[in-house]
Amino acid sequence: MAALFWGLGAAQGAAAAERPTPSGLPVPRYVALKFDEVNARAGPGDDHRLLWVYRVKGLPVQVVAENTEWRRICDPERGLAWVHRRTTDGRRMVMRTQAAPLPLRSAAKPDAPVHAILNARSLAALVRCDSKAWCKLRVDGVSGWAQASDLWGTDDKPQCR
Repeated sequence: MAALFWGLGAAQGAAAAERPTPSGLPVPRYVALKFDEVNARAGPGDDHRLLWVYRVKGLPVQVVAENTEWRRICDPERGLAWVHRRTTDGRRMVMRTQAAPLPLRSAAKPDAPVHAILNARSLAALVRCDSKAWCKLRVDGVSGWAQASDLWGTDDKPQCR
């Protein structure tokens, strides 16, 4: 009898995970801000209070909820706000949030030669991540590898609660 209840619960959980979003894309997911200025609102609509204005084109943010026109996002400072869908795009960007610079290596190994340096609070395009938790980045025409744990914008878990 317990196995029957466990199976039913698993099926309900799977159905919830497959529930479509208005965009058809998974939530949470990462996107980047498309413009130099993006209004962050308290709710999903222009009639909601303006909380702040993002002033960083390419800033990686995590979509944690959405409706047809608006996306609730979590930013690298763990701020939650609503932005219009037209202000985001699907480019994958990452950010070095720690104060220290991050070496970008020539290969996905901790002892590989340093190819470049990603400064603190800098953005980079995410090319791909491998199964060993290393990500290939591109910034200013230079590519290199860094550990995913050293970057904001790689963890699939929700970043804001």
